[in-house]
Amino acid sequence: MSFEEKIKQVVEIVTRISDDTTVPRNIRRKAAEAKSILLKEGEDLAVRAASARMTLEEVSEDPNMPIHARTQLWGALSVLETIK
Repeated sequence: MSFEEKIKQVVEIVTRISDDTTVPRNIRRKAAEAKSILLKEGEDLAVRAASARMTLEEVSEDPNMPIHARTQLWGALSVLETIK
């Protein structure tokens, strides 16, 4: 799988999280922020992936996050870790 395909996959995951009204607003906001980082043109893919990963890691341990969203977030983080 190419880096662009991995980025698309992560964008889909964070879009689902940011659109899910059962997820607290602060987590949806961070997911939307990670999405905008990933879609930013003109920056290296590895830099975008690292920035998005840091943004998502900030909220990954939030105790208010529903289990289904946490699982999706971990999946996105796993994909982002493969982009170097």
